[in-house]
Amino acid sequence: MTSRSGAPHPSSPLEVFGVALRLGLTSFGGPIAHLGYFRSEYVVRRQWLDEATYADIVALCQSLPGPTSSEVGIAIGLLRAGPLGAFLAWLGFTLPSAVLMIVFAYTLGRLDDALVPVVRVLELVAIGVVAFAVWRMARALAWEVRRTAIALGATALALAWHDQYVQVGVILLAGLLGRFVLPASGLGTRVAHPVPIGRRVALICGALYLTLLLVLPLARVTVPSGGVALFDSFYRSGAFVFGGGHVVLPLLQNEVVPPGWVSQEQFVAGYGAAQAVPGPLFTFAAYLGAAIAPFPSYNDQSAIVDLFAVWPPNGVAGAAIACVAIFLPAFLVVFAALPSWGALRARAWAQSALAGVNAGVVGLLLAALIGLVMSAIASLR
Repeated sequence: MTSRSGAPHPSSPLEVFGVALRLGLTSFGGPIAHLGYFRSEYVVRRQWLDEATYADIVALCQSLPGPTSSEVGIAIGLLRAGPLGAFLAWLGFTLPSAVLMIVFAYTLGRLDDALVPVVRVLELVAIGVVAFAVWRMARALAWEVRRTAIALGATALALAWHDQYVQVGVILLAGLLGRFVLPASGLGTRVAHPVPIGRRVALICGALYLTLLLVLPLARVTVPSGGVALFDSFYRSGAFVFGGGHVVLPLLQNEVVPPGWVSQEQFVAGYGAAQAVPGPLFTFAAYLGAAIAPFPSYNDQSAIVDLFAVWPPNGVAGAAIACVAIFLPAFLVVFAALPSWGALRARAWAQSALAGVNAGVVGLLLAALIGLVMSAIASLR
C-alpha cells in the first residue's frame, strides 16, 4: 500500500524480485506495452505507488538515455527496497528474455538449410517492427518542420558515415541544435516522495557515467582485451540511446557488424527474434554477446600478443558482459537523476535539448530501417 503522500512503504528485495520476474515472463509488446503492464501491477494491483508518482517516474525515464521500461522498473525497485531492490527489479525483468536470447544465439550458431527460411521471416519481422517504430516516433517527436529537419539531417549523416562514433556525434549535435532552435516544452514534473539515496550518491553515479564514456575507449586501444572492447561497445550503445529500445539498433549495428563480430544476417535475425520474447528489447545484447564469432577483433595488434586475449568473449561469458554493459548506464543515470529530477526538468534549455535529441534519434532509426531494407534486398539476389 502507499501512504497518502504517494510514498511506498518499504518492501523486501525478494518480493520486488518476484514481482519483476513475473513481469519479465509475461510482458510482451515492447517498451510502451511494458509501461502498461507496470502500471497494472505496481499501481493498480499492488498499490506500491500512486498514479501521480508513477507518471513522474515515467516522465523522468523517458527523458533519460537508456531503456525506458527497464529504468522505470529500476526506479520503482529503488523507491521500494533501496539499491538492492533496484538491482533485483532489473534482474527479474531482464533474466527471462536474456536466457531466451542466449538459447537462440546457440541455435542460430548451428544454423542449417532448414532454418534459413526462419531467418528470412525474422528479417521481415525486424523490418516491419522498425518501420512501425519510425512512424510512431516521427509522429510524436519529429512532427514540425524544425524537428523534421533535425531528423532528416541525422539520417543523412548516419547513412554517409558508417562509423561507430558517428551515432554519438549525431545525438550530441541534435541536442545542441535543439537547445538553440527548438522551444521548451513548458513541462516540469517532480518525483513527490523521498528517494533512498542522497545527492552525494547521485553525483558519484553521474560522474561514473561520464568517466566510463571517456575511459573505456582509451582502455580499448591500450589494453589488448576483447572483453574490454566488448564492454566499451555495449556500454556506449546503452549510454547514448534516447527514445526507446528500438533506437539501440543502429548503435549496436555499427558496433558489431563492421568489425565482423557478427554477420548482418545474424544481427537482423537476432533482432527479429527479440520481438518475440517478453521483457526488455535491450536483451538483444545478450544474443549478440553469445553469438560473437571467435576471431581477433584487433587485426593491427602485434603478433606477440596472445590471440586469446584479443578475441571477444562469446557464449554465456560474452552474453553476460554485453548485457551488464548495456544496462549499466541505465542504473547510473536513474541513480544520478532521481534525487534532482524536478529541478533539471524545469529548465528550459534542458527541455529544448531533449527535444532535439529525440528528433535526432528518429533520424538514426530511419537510417537503420533503410539499411535493413537494403540488406534484405541484397540477400534475395
